[in-house]
Amino acid sequence: MAIPILICDDSLMARKQVQRALPADWDVKPTLAGSGLEALAAIRAGQGEIVFLDLTMPDMDGFEVLEKIRDERLKTVVIVISADIQPAAQARVKKLGAAAFIRKPVTSEVLAATLRQYGLY
Repeated sequence: MAIPILICDDSLMARKQVQRALPADWDVKPTLAGSGLEALAAIRAGQGEIVFLDLTMPDMDGFEVLEKIRDERLKTVVIVISADIQPAAQARVKKLGAAAFIRKPVTSEVLAATLRQYGLY
């Protein structure tokens, strides 16, 4: 059965790039979200067992999404994919419950290794 995954980034190009980097043999059903608000709605609807989340987005950034996931106790594994590689940002997402932090642009090798590391692939 396909795993429902969610790719959330305000850039369509970035969403498509993450989707292309997913392992070809990984049985997933992807949903794409262009904002934090869309992401939360998709997670609540069961479309994000695993979430690939950008940090810098308008209306609701990735940090706020992580806070809502934590506060609402939503069942999901979040992997942050961001160009913001500052140690403080990485520490903050970990504290908010993200499983991993990957630097943009993500490669298929790094993504697959991260998924394996957390037993997701």
